[in-house]
Order: sequence, then C-alpha cells, then structure tokens
Amino acid sequence: MLARRIEAELGAALAPLELTVSRLGLLGHIVSVPGVSFSDLARMSGITVQSVHTAVKALAAAGLVRDHTTRAGSASAIEVTPDGSRLLQAAKKAVAGVDERLFGPEADPVQRRIGQAVLAAFLGESAG
Repeated sequence: MLARRIEAELGAALAPLELTVSRLGLLGHIVSVPGVSFSDLARMSGITVQSVHTAVKALAAAGLVRDHTTRAGSASAIEVTPDGSRLLQAAKKAVAGVDERLFGPEADPVQRRIGQAVLAAFLGESAG
C-alpha cells in the first residue's frame, strides 16, 4: 500500500515536468554512467533493450538527451543535454518534496520509521 502511494505521489509530482518515474530513472542512469550501453541501461532499468532504444529516441526527440551512437552494436554515446540537466534538477526538487511529505518530520510516525530504515539500509547502518 505504501509503495503504491509513493508511486502515485511521484507520478503526480513529475507529471507537470512531463516526466515519468521510469524516464527519470533512465535519465539518471545516463547522467551517472557516461558511455553506458543500451544493454546496461536495460538491466539497470529492468526493461528490454528494445524499450530502452524506444525511450532514448523519445528523450532525444524531446531534446533531453543526444544519442551519438553511430550504428547498432557500436559503443553507445548517449549524453544528457543542458535541457535534460535542467529537467533532472527540477525533478530532484519534486522528488525531495514527495520525500518530505511522506517521510519528513510532519509525516505519519510509522512512515517516518520506514523511511529511516530504508535510508539506513542504503547507507549500511542500523535503523534506530
């Protein structure tokens, strides 16, 4: 139930940016891993290589990435454009707002503890 609420809140926060959670993830992977292959993007995103190609084409058409890949099978050369970088910054603010609403000081105490436990797990610490 909480996962669905998080997904819905993220979707609503990203909608004004004309961005989905999956496209945000894809942009994040592209900016974080320069020279990432389509296959690696597919693995990281949990989608097929064909879906990655389609998504990258859509991101390129929107002016968010440039795909300098010369031909199928060659090393990929996908980069986030300045517009893509600006969109990522706006998305980070939107996601931070969702995080604050769902897990911040004013959130339900149980949800706050869940958020703290998840953060501690990612940081390799014990939740207290």
